[in-house]
Amino acid sequence: MNGQYYELPQAREAVVQKRRGKLSRGVLFLQDNASVHTARVSRQVLKDTGFSEIDHPPYSPDLAPSDYFLFSNLKKELRGRRFVDDNRMKMAVESHFDCKEKEYFWAV
Repeated sequence: MNGQYYELPQAREAVVQKRRGKLSRGVLFLQDNASVHTARVSRQVLKDTGFSEIDHPPYSPDLAPSDYFLFSNLKKELRGRRFVDDNRMKMAVESHFDCKEKEYFWAV
């Protein structure tokens, strides 16, 4: 995939077909910082469609600890376990975090 293949005109047409009137109110478009999204050609296509782009932060300090610490440890603990229903799974997650000391959540 490269910037020349970026399919925003098709996305714009889909908005026109599926969300009538939405274009007149404006479309906010969120994408990550992948090179195909930041290429000059891609940015021009985005501008031509009339979409407004919401910049994706390169690093979000409020998400990094949970992405790289809390959830990875939770996944390790739950790996291989099977749950008969959602409530049992929720109980296991709550149990995982309830038994942690307050300092556990400060680890980065």
